[in-house]
Amino acid sequence: MKLWVNGELRDADAATISVLDHGLTVGDGVFETLKAVRGRLFALDLHLDRLVRSARGLGLPDPDLDEVRRACAAVLEANPTELGRLRVTYTGGLSPLGSDRGDTGPSLVVALGEITRRPDTTAVITVPWTRNERGALTGLKTTSYAENVVALARAHQRGASEALFANTVGRLCEGTGSNVFVVLDGHIHTPPLASGCLAGITRHLAVEWTGAQETDLPMDVLERADEIFLTSTLRDIQAVHRVDDRELSAAPGPVTAKAMRVFAEQAALL
Repeated sequence: MKLWVNGELRDADAATISVLDHGLTVGDGVFETLKAVRGRLFALDLHLDRLVRSARGLGLPDPDLDEVRRACAAVLEANPTELGRLRVTYTGGLSPLGSDRGDTGPSLVVALGEITRRPDTTAVITVPWTRNERGALTGLKTTSYAENVVALARAHQRGASEALFANTVGRLCEGTGSNVFVVLDGHIHTPPLASGCLAGITRHLAVEWTGAQETDLPMDVLERADEIFLTSTLRDIQAVHRVDDRELSAAPGPVTAKAMRVFAEQAALL
């Protein structure tokens, strides 16, 4: 496997950055995950736009998008795969210990891993921890992911693939790496960005292509929704067949199944 690290392709065992990189010491970095299908990246421009927004939100200099594109192309060419997860990581770079940034400039790492197609349905749990809809990092796709690691580990312990968060005022927010949609009386709803959820690329496309409504939703909507589904880069649209102890045995339901078809058809045109 070959990775791109700070300007060049390197073999995986030689792909290193400093142990004092700010992304490692304090999580000072942003990232994007893209789906690669037979060497082609899905929605690259949308992901790069968000990478810039996240970097600006964190106070990092704008990434050189020409370099990012070259890095992505080089990694894809060096690692042929049918279906892959391409990760672009952009950090504060070599810095002193502590929260202050150094002056050597940011680090850029691009890596690719092979994946398999996700199942059409999955189980999720809710967790007692909250998203802070008013935090400094709200809406940014940063490398500060330890909270998600803890929540996802709990989900796996309970036989689920995702954990869902409320925000600080008890409204439905998002998953550890996904956005959540519910179907009520035949209509699709998803929490608004004001809830604190990430502006997911797949979320954005699903809203556009299915006519879903952004709606402020209580957590107990998960107990009464007719259908529930998740969206993310690697899930596309994935139906939920269990939330905690509630079974949705007919998943994917008719509205979700139609949304899945529409998404697949539209995505093929991009």
